Amino acid sequence: MQDETPLEDALGLMRDLRKRCEWDAGQSHESLRPYLIEEAHELDDAIRSGDDRHMLEELGDVLLQVLFHSVMAEEREAFAAADVPKALIAKMRARHPHLYEGGEKVPWEKMKAKKRTSIGEGLPTALPALHRAHRLQDRAAGVGFDWPDVAGPLDKVREELDEVREELEKRGPARTGPGGAPLLDTHHAELEAELGDLLFACVNLCRKAGVHASLALDRANAKFVDRFSRVESLATERGLDVRTAGLEALDAIWDEVKKPGAG
Repeated sequence: MQDETPLEDALGLMRDLRKRCEWDAGQSHESLRPYLIEEAHELDDAIRSGDDRHMLEELGDVLLQVLFHSVMAEEREAFAAADVPKALIAKMRARHPHLYEGGEKVPWEKMKAKKRTSIGEGLPTALPALHRAHRLQDRAAGVGFDWPDVAGPLDKVREELDEVREELEKRGPARTGPGGAPLLDTHHAELEAELGDLLFACVNLCRKAGVHASLALDRANAKFVDRFSRVESLATERGLDVRTAGLEALDAIWDEVKKPGAG
């Protein structure tokens, strides 16, 4: 008899835990939902950090969730755990007919569009907004609703920016309440809609340029944190309190840390 593969060992371990561990036995598909989301985010953090050892560990944690749900489905006789990789293999072969079935190469979104009744069908509503926008635009492109290059999306960004500017001019100076919190006014809904259109157009520009908007924003966030942390450090070295220094002083330090080679 051949030794079991590590994956089969892991599946056997999961089945054993479901029988002998009180906590594992007490879980359900529903109770595990938060853990699946958490583990996915932890894996994303590991990938972002470039730490291979951490990524190896987090991949294992995500795999644990897959095995957990597979074994529970097996217990309910919904499907066998082995059906999960079988379904995956079938799907991947169908996605690549030019490699496995002697067919023509067809864009995945174009293939999927034939099976959908609406653009949002099967796309989780809980996806982060930037990612959801990207996927919706991908799907629209799959049925031919797309610009041929970045020129169209770039013009659209300019158009949406002009509309935001017009809405801001109608609104006038923003009013604030206690603690500086913005107060909603009669123009809030219109402004929110126009800013949403601008963001959506920016996501489309990113997509057509071959950049994922969520990754671009993630990098921008990290860069801002790094630069502003240096602003805070320099301000402290110079005896300034960032909370009271004022925009002019902080902006001057910001220009310093932006310079190439700034420490």
